[in-house]
Amino acid sequence: MLEISGALAQSNPITYPQTRKTKQIDDYHGTKVADPYRWLEDDRSAETEAWVKAQNAVTFGYLEQIPYRKQLENRLEQIINYPRYSAPGRKGEWFYFYKNDGLQNQSVLYRQKGLDGKPDVVIDPNKLAADGTTRLTSFSLSKDGRYAAYALSKAGSDWQEIFVMDMQTLQTLPDKLEWVKFTGAAWQGDGFYYSRYDKPAAGQELSSKNEFMKVYFHRKGTPQTQDQLIYEDKAHPLRYSFPQTTEDERFLILNISEGTDGSEIWYKDAQSGDKEFKRLFEGFKYNYSVIDNVGDALLVYHNNGAPNYKVSKVLPKTGALSDLIPEKPEKLDEAHTAGGKLFVNYLKDVTSRIYVYDLNGKLENEVKLPGLGTVSGFGGERDDKFVFYTFTSFTFPATIYRYDIATQKTTLFRAPEVTFRPDDYETKQVFFNSKDGTRVPMFLTYRKGLKLDGSNPTMLYGYGGFNISLTPGFSALLIPFLEQGGIYASMNLRGGSEYGETWHEQGMKLKKQNVFDDCIAAAEYLIAQKYTSPQKLALRGGSNGGLLVGAVINQRPDLFQVAIPQVGVMDMLRFHKFTVGWGWVSDYGSSDNAEEFKAIYQYSPIHNIRQGINYPATMITTADHDDRVVPAHSFKYAATLQEKYKGPNPVLIRIETNSGHGASNTKKNIETMADMYAFMLWNMGVKSLK
Repeated sequence: MLEISGALAQSNPITYPQTRKTKQIDDYHGTKVADPYRWLEDDRSAETEAWVKAQNAVTFGYLEQIPYRKQLENRLEQIINYPRYSAPGRKGEWFYFYKNDGLQNQSVLYRQKGLDGKPDVVIDPNKLAADGTTRLTSFSLSKDGRYAAYALSKAGSDWQEIFVMDMQTLQTLPDKLEWVKFTGAAWQGDGFYYSRYDKPAAGQELSSKNEFMKVYFHRKGTPQTQDQLIYEDKAHPLRYSFPQTTEDERFLILNISEGTDGSEIWYKDAQSGDKEFKRLFEGFKYNYSVIDNVGDALLVYHNNGAPNYKVSKVLPKTGALSDLIPEKPEKLDEAHTAGGKLFVNYLKDVTSRIYVYDLNGKLENEVKLPGLGTVSGFGGERDDKFVFYTFTSFTFPATIYRYDIATQKTTLFRAPEVTFRPDDYETKQVFFNSKDGTRVPMFLTYRKGLKLDGSNPTMLYGYGGFNISLTPGFSALLIPFLEQGGIYASMNLRGGSEYGETWHEQGMKLKKQNVFDDCIAAAEYLIAQKYTSPQKLALRGGSNGGLLVGAVINQRPDLFQVAIPQVGVMDMLRFHKFTVGWGWVSDYGSSDNAEEFKAIYQYSPIHNIRQGINYPATMITTADHDDRVVPAHSFKYAATLQEKYKGPNPVLIRIETNSGHGASNTKKNIETMADMYAFMLWNMGVKSLK
């Protein structure tokens, strides 16, 4: 047993790098706000690079002294080393699927002729970069399956390059499309539609504001310079424009949005010979998504007049709209077509229920699932006789099933061969009341028989925003934490979509404080019910969840021993000035608006760090190629917290290289998780592993 104090910082005081301060002051509607670390926003300057190097030296110097850090990394590597598959997708006689042998940095795309055929490699991203950080981000086959458009991303960036493959020879053609972001390829005839931005200024590729997204048509075998401009909006620079085509390629759909919430739909009907787009649904009050067409009609998933969503049929020529699947008390989470049926996924207290309807909206049957968890899949082609789906839960590794459409029977297709015993763990769902009395759900996962005496290391994880649900899902990388007697608590905070648009709206803009109140109530519940104690509780979240961590530890630092804000939105006054940050205004509001500024300023993590407060041990994580939430957020937050906090707990920032908004490969993911667990357990006073 190792006899070392609970936190390295207490026995070895940390000397942080000096961070230069400037006298930058901004005026927001009459309120003067200092921004002394503005220079850190230039993440390509020599001074910032030197600062990053110095901070990493301190962070990794600290982590290297934790005696079981390497032991955790080895266990994580061991636990994730099993084959992981995606559900197959059919195109003609071929079935396509992804597989990771276990420790491959990237999953490999395979195909096989028939379900009993020999798998052949289609694309192996592991061979595209020496460090394994080039990812295959999308793969889209033409209607006849003769060609495919696929996209690659380097070092974790959101920027992609699109290439074209001849599926007879599996050879990549000369086509290469650059400056593509947040789009796939929508095939029609001998080419496809895609969205792109103009080339950014040199040196600003990862930080400059992305404006004026345009839609182009690329004809196979031609250079990008010959691509036809299909749509642009010179009057509205801050809008997304995403093209899609229906399965029969008759309709070209244009999905336009001003951010992450609300959309407008335009269309062209090839059968009618439309030369110009026609508006189908006016934006941006509601969310609309075209599922597919049935002859002259379009099937649309939306929340117009239905906060829990519904499916309607609309005739574009007349605008006549009729409900196929009306709104229910549960959130209608997804709807797909395959084999002439509609497959609908409802969320009931954050777990999936699957129902099958005919294309006229008649309910045919419910698909019986293995238990309470999360389902993905059920999409396919119109002539499919069967479809695949994947089921998972916190203690149920992702398992693939085959569903026969005619017989309505489910059979096991592929079960994972894991090297540990999922049955050793259990999950239960609890509900707690937030500050305003709202009932909020939370999932708790831990080893069976765990004694609930307030002494268990607990990781509280949340997101709470952008209409995103945190549904149950298995991660092998959680097992090493659970093996140490840990509890994983996943909160379903307001701002997500677990209970429809009403739940989302209660955590948006001027109501964002509700999200933080929910999180605080979750922590208080865990402590009151003796799952853990403030000395054993860690708060973790990424992106919008990083904002959650930063805001909550400012408001209630006494509840937590450890905080892990990952790639967080920490400067709420300037987030909209970088890359696609403007798209988040629909959820957060903007400091440009006086009323919204007042609300944002009250919780913005950087602007509410106070002196004289005992902050939790904090490890901030970010990456040099994060061009979604630019690393300047985390840089400025770390500098501010290191400046103002004078207590014994460490304040570290871990800055990954050649990675982005998420880990860019398996190796980096394992290393980051090992460091996070080591930091967390060490600062909870865990001296050695079990």
